[in-house]
Amino acid sequence: MGKRIVIALGGNALGSNLPEQMIAVKQTAKAIVDLIEEGHEVIIAHGNGPQVGMIQKAMAELTRSEPEKYIPCPLSVCVAMSQGYIGYDLQNALREELLDRGIQKGVATVLTQVEVDPNDEAFQNPTKPIGAFMTKEEADKMVAERGYNVIEDAGRGYRRVVASPRPQSIIEIQSIRDMVEAGLVVVACGGGGIPVYKTEGHHLKGAAAVIDKDFASCVLAQQVEADTLIILTAVEKVAINFGKPDEKWLDSLTPDEARKYIGEGHFAPGSMLPKVEAAVEFAESAPGRSALITLLEKAKDGVAGKTGTAIHQ
Repeated sequence: MGKRIVIALGGNALGSNLPEQMIAVKQTAKAIVDLIEEGHEVIIAHGNGPQVGMIQKAMAELTRSEPEKYIPCPLSVCVAMSQGYIGYDLQNALREELLDRGIQKGVATVLTQVEVDPNDEAFQNPTKPIGAFMTKEEADKMVAERGYNVIEDAGRGYRRVVASPRPQSIIEIQSIRDMVEAGLVVVACGGGGIPVYKTEGHHLKGAAAVIDKDFASCVLAQQVEADTLIILTAVEKVAINFGKPDEKWLDSLTPDEARKYIGEGHFAPGSMLPKVEAAVEFAESAPGRSALITLLEKAKDGVAGKTGTAIHQ
């Protein structure tokens, strides 16, 4: 029996600029279609770090150069733009690979909003740098005129920082479920999703924030009732004592073991830590669910139990 799998693609699966992305998604599509060819249902989420930064920087430069003509572009809109152009490349690469193998299956990208809590503590302590470097004068102006939070970045200038709140739910989840049930390969929650929160009535307001794509993928996997969450990264397996003489690669982890290693500080914040935390959350969300952390090109072998780090109860 095939599984329902959510795959969280990291930056190495997408490249850091347009030419790199065009090349990277071809290899990414091959690994994903390998799983589809095995009979699995696949839903794809992805990061957008370099891409949304590029868009935000371009928009900021446009506003700076012609302030009388252009108004600032909200970060939530920049995330939406990144979802569109990454999804465009991904779905075309997947469609081509599927047809090359004689698989008649549609691919669709869903512009995805993800609800966050406006009272999340992350909004009181924004830590995620985004956009171009600024001088002290430019930074002071952004603080005064737009209420930005800024930090000095290692002597290189000043940068805007935004919150990274935890995702609560996916607004377009019913549309995503319907597409999956109809047999489509779905690309959703790009860049962790467009962060929004509810205001009066049914209105959704974009938040000046970025959502971690691993946590968003975990919520997506739960809400589509996936069997497996695959979080792809730059290493084949998770390690403890990483980079040290007593480094140890792990074939499997229980949630309790993972929490023990987290408490001992084995996983770097902003790198492996959110991946392990998201994997544990999904594995504990319902009986029979498991998560896998591995390399893109090892995803098929990982699902078959041949490699990667499996997290399950």
